[in-house]
Amino acid sequence: MSGAQETEAPAKGDRIAKLLARSGVASRREVERMIADGRIAKDGETITTPATLLHSLHGITVDGKMVKQPEPTKLWRFHKPVGALTAERDFSGRTTIYDVFKNTGADLPRVMPIGRLDLNTEGLLLLTNDGAFKRQMELPASGIPRTYRARTFGDVSQSQLEDLISGTVIEGVRYGRIDANLERRTGKNQWVELTLKEGKNREVRRVLEHLGLQVSRLIRTSYGPFYLDDLAKGEVATVRKIDLVNFRKRFEKAEKK
Repeated sequence: MSGAQETEAPAKGDRIAKLLARSGVASRREVERMIADGRIAKDGETITTPATLLHSLHGITVDGKMVKQPEPTKLWRFHKPVGALTAERDFSGRTTIYDVFKNTGADLPRVMPIGRLDLNTEGLLLLTNDGAFKRQMELPASGIPRTYRARTFGDVSQSQLEDLISGTVIEGVRYGRIDANLERRTGKNQWVELTLKEGKNREVRRVLEHLGLQVSRLIRTSYGPFYLDDLAKGEVATVRKIDLVNFRKRFEKAEKK
C-alpha cells in the first residue's frame, strides 16, 4: 500500500452564466443569449457554450470590456410610477424604469428588477445587483408574499374575496391562493388589499376583473419583508445590509425545510 496521501479533486467551478448573473452583468437567460451572439470571451477567445465552468471571472470580457469580480449582494427599494416600463429599453420610445433613474439622479450601479410591475401599476419594485439572487426571489417555489392595494369600482362582497383563498381558474389559467380583504367603501368604489405568492402576469387585475370589478389604480405595497412605506414616486432607497442579511438567512433556512 502506497504511503502517498490522497488529494481531493479540485472543485469544478460554476457555470459562466451563473457567475455573470451573480456579478450583475445580466440574467442567466440573457447571458446565454449573449454567448450565442459571440459577445463573451475569456482571455480573448470567444466562449461558445453557457455550460463553460469557471472558478472566477478573471479574464472574462463582455463586448470587449473586462468584467469586474462580483460585488456583495445589495438590494434597493424603488417606488415605480405609473407609465414606466419594467424593462431596460423600449424600441417604441416609451419611458422605462432606467429612464426614471436617470431623471431623478439615482446613484445606482447596474441593477436588475426583481419581478415586474406592468405599465399602469405603481409601487414597490425591488432592485438588485445580483442576478442569482434576483432569480431566487422570483421563483414561484420561493413563496415570497407580495401585497397590493387596488382601487376598484363595482359590486363585491368580503365573502367573494375570501373565496380566492382556495385559488381560481380564469380562461384555463389557475391562479393560486390569494388573501383578499375589503377596505373602505364609498358607494361602488372600494379599496381591496390582496396578498399572493405566485405573481403571474397581470394576476391581480385579471382576478379582480373576473369578479366584475374595474381597477382604476393598483399599488404594490410590499414584497416579502420589504415595504413601500413613504417612498416618493421615482425615489430609490438602499435596504440596510443587516436587513438583507437577516432576510437571506430566514429565506435560505425556509428553503431547506
